[in-house]
Amino acid sequence: QVQLVESGGGLVQAGSSLRLSCTASGRTFGSAMGWFRQAPGKEREFVAAISWSGSLTYYGDSVKGRFTISRGNPKNWVYLQMNSLKPEDTAVYYCACDTLRLGRTPREYDYWGQGTQVTVSS
Repeated sequence: QVQLVESGGGLVQAGSSLRLSCTASGRTFGSAMGWFRQAPGKEREFVAAISWSGSLTYYGDSVKGRFTISRGNPKNWVYLQMNSLKPEDTAVYYCACDTLRLGRTPREYDYWGQGTQVTVSS
């Protein structure tokens, strides 16, 4: 019903910046959007979330102060600006939609994109 597509991943050097984009189709009005990431052998990790209006945001501790989540215009676009990238940020990044709440755990999200690979070299 809801389809999410991420883009913007790639291979970058440590200390550089990258912006990920996510576009949603279907019924997403009023829903929160989030970004998660998963590295090989690791659990899926919360990165950031934003309310429908964009007025409320949350960040995982590991990215706080470096990453910024934002809504586009129209609001079916969401972005993740990543600055001061570290090799530890290497992961597949997923865009997700939470139709019921502004969640911070994967199980709270209802729809997921296919992911985009971010690789940070040292």
